[in-house]
Amino acid sequence: MRPLLHPSIEDVTVEGILYALSDPVRVAIFAQIAGARCSQNCSAFLEVKEKSIPKSTLSQHFKALREAGLIRSVRQGVQMQNTSRCTEIQERFPGLIPAIVRAHHIQSGKNPKASSKRKGAGRGRKS
Repeated sequence: MRPLLHPSIEDVTVEGILYALSDPVRVAIFAQIAGARCSQNCSAFLEVKEKSIPKSTLSQHFKALREAGLIRSVRQGVQMQNTSRCTEIQERFPGLIPAIVRAHHIQSGKNPKASSKRKGAGRGRKS
């Protein structure tokens, strides 16, 4: 089996990160991994955004995230465990990843603060 390649943090670029996260499935996968307290198995993402993802396509998504330096993948038997490299990226590009993940949550409607502001908009107005 071929070894997995992970770029050194010095080789990680903003352009590479933004390109990898330009795909809606990849940004959803990364947001979930970044928010997890432990490593995530690839098979946990066979369904993303209520869509089934073929294993071959999922492998390509993980490869793009790994090559951009966003995740670190480790083989454990037949499974692949994935963790984010947020701490390393935060040191190199302060604030980049939290801003991207926050924007993704707002866009996908997962931000309780943003949705409560929208729901409350227009209240208290007198006609």
